[in-house]
Amino acid sequence: MKIAILGTRGIPARYGGFETFAEQLSKRLAEQGHEVAVYCRRSFVTPADKIDARIRRVILPTVRKKCFDTLFHTFLSTIHVLFTDAEVVLFCNVANSLFAWIPRLFGKPTILNVDGLDRKRKKWNFLGRAFLLFCEVLATFTPSRLVTDAKVIQDYYWRRYRKRSMMIAYGAEVPADSEVLQGFDLPKGRYLLYVSRFEPENNPELVIRAYRQVRTDWPLVIAGGNPYDGFYVHRLRWIADPRVVFLGPVYGDGYWQLQRNAGIYICASEVGGTHPGLLEAMAARNCILYLDTPENCETVGDTGLAFTRDPYDLAAKMHSVIQDGALRHELAQRAEQRARAGYSWEEVTKRYEQLLFDSLAFQTGKHRTENP
Repeated sequence: MKIAILGTRGIPARYGGFETFAEQLSKRLAEQGHEVAVYCRRSFVTPADKIDARIRRVILPTVRKKCFDTLFHTFLSTIHVLFTDAEVVLFCNVANSLFAWIPRLFGKPTILNVDGLDRKRKKWNFLGRAFLLFCEVLATFTPSRLVTDAKVIQDYYWRRYRKRSMMIAYGAEVPADSEVLQGFDLPKGRYLLYVSRFEPENNPELVIRAYRQVRTDWPLVIAGGNPYDGFYVHRLRWIADPRVVFLGPVYGDGYWQLQRNAGIYICASEVGGTHPGLLEAMAARNCILYLDTPENCETVGDTGLAFTRDPYDLAAKMHSVIQDGALRHELAQRAEQRARAGYSWEEVTKRYEQLLFDSLAFQTGKHRTENP
C-alpha cells in the first residue's frame, strides 16, 4: 500500500504521543514493504534529522499559534495529499475530522485516530472546547473508519454517538542500549521521573507540590516543556524546590536512559486515552505512580499505585515507595510484564495494517474482512 500519515508535528518524535505513534508505525509499515509518507511541520523538523530511509517526509509550513497550528498544517497536508499517489490516508487528532472527508471524494479512504477527549484540556477556552466537541461529532462520519486508543474512549463514542470504532492502543519498546545513564548527573535507580508537556491537565504543579512534602534525597527529575507558553514553564520553575531537576524536553537515547534508570515514574495526566509515556515507563521496568483516571487505570491495571488530585495523597505514595524497595521491585516487574504482554508495537502495526487493507479494499469494492 501507499500510505500517508497526517496531523502530527512530524518525525522524529519531538513533541508528544502522536509523533511517537507516527514514528513507530511508519517504520514498521515500511519494514512490511509499504510506501509511507509522514507529513511534518517545518518548525519541528530539520533536513538533518536521522530517520528510517524508507520513510518519506513531506515538510510543509505551519502557523506557530496554539489554536491554528494543527488545523493550518493539516489543511495544507490534505490538499497536498490529493495530488499524490497515496492510496489511503491516516489522520491523527480529533480536530482533523474537519478534513477527513476530503480525500474520500478523490477515492482515498481515510482513518482517523481521535486519541482521547481533547476538549477537556484546560488550555482551551469555551470556544476551543465547543469546536472540539463539534469535531467529535464530525469524527463519527467524516472518516472511513474511526480508531480509539483506549476502551474507555471507545465506550464513550458508542454511548454518546452510537458510533463503533476500532480500539487499538499504543505500543512500547525499550531499546537494548538504554541501560547506561550517560550525560546526566543522577543517582541510578534513585530518582523520581516525570515526563510530560507542561500543560495544566498533565498536572506538573500537583507533582511539584506533592514532592515538596516528601523528605528524601531522591531528586525529582522533570523532562518536558511547552513551546507555546513560556510563562507557565517559568511558573513551574518558580514553585519548585532546589531538589527538582528540570531537564527540558529530552528525546531519543537520552529519554530512554532516563526511563530505564529511574526508581519511580509519575504519570499525572488526566486527559487522553492510552499515554505512550506511561506505557514506555512500564516497559522500562519502572515503579509506577499514576493519577486515578479510568484511562490510566485501564493501562496500568494492578501494576502501579494510583493517587488522587490531593497533593498530600501523592506525597504519601511517593514516601511509601521510596522507603519500600521490595514494593518498588515488585511493581516494576509487574509493570514490565503487563507492557510486554499487552502493548507490543508489532501487534499494533499488524492491526493498523489490517485496518488499512480493509479500508482500501472496501473503497475499491473488493472483499474486506470484518473488524476483530
